[in-house]
Amino acid sequence: MPTITVNGLPLHYRDVGQGPAVVVLLHAFPLNGESFDAQVKALSGRYRFILPDTRGFGGSGLGEGPTLMSLIAQDTLALLDALGIDRAVVGGVSMGGYAAMALLREDAGRVAGLVLMDTQCTADDDAGKARREASAKEALEKGAEPVIQALLPKLVGAGADSQVGRAVEAQMRAASPQAIAAAQRGMALRPDSKDILARYAGPALMVVGEHDAITPPEKAKQMADLVTGARLEVIPGAAHLANQEQPERVNAVLDSFLASL
Repeated sequence: MPTITVNGLPLHYRDVGQGPAVVVLLHAFPLNGESFDAQVKALSGRYRFILPDTRGFGGSGLGEGPTLMSLIAQDTLALLDALGIDRAVVGGVSMGGYAAMALLREDAGRVAGLVLMDTQCTADDDAGKARREASAKEALEKGAEPVIQALLPKLVGAGADSQVGRAVEAQMRAASPQAIAAAQRGMALRPDSKDILARYAGPALMVVGEHDAITPPEKAKQMADLVTGARLEVIPGAAHLANQEQPERVNAVLDSFLASL
């Protein structure tokens, strides 16, 4: 995987495939760019995928303070600049969706299409912020294990012992406690994004697992209702990581959307 320095940090990324559309995919917490392997394997013959590891995850440097969604967005824009890419379809899962909306806020002109998977446009309430701070402190004090035990059952509907559950768990175990804490604190500080979605006039696809308990289908419908002409796809048999649990169904939906551009 190549690494470039953006905003003073090493940023690991993959640049895979070719085609008329460039697609940036931003991964969920606390995973890394490998979470999109199934999409790349199926679709990189028709589209070019840019898959960064968010700061602190995978092979990317962490930096100081909370991992703000605006910082992930700025890192991604700097990566596109370095690769000479003017516009791209920008997508993300969960935390990656928050970062995709932050990128839309930073520079909407760079977004040729928007793909939001298993995410939400609202900010955390006080209770949600408190839960994130408790999780951050627990990670720093006790390591990643408590976060994995609490989060994994919510991420994967098929269970921790399934093939996809084991793959997700391995990615979670690769994350450092410091990265986990910084990302939790960054997500707690994200703004409400209903305003930016309401102003967005481009093509949009919202994808959600039918069994997603973290950001359920009504959250996806809320986002779709804000964007004129947005497509909403509910993926049967998936929880919070639909792209990893039901890759064939998500790949078909994503391919259809990208082909329409």
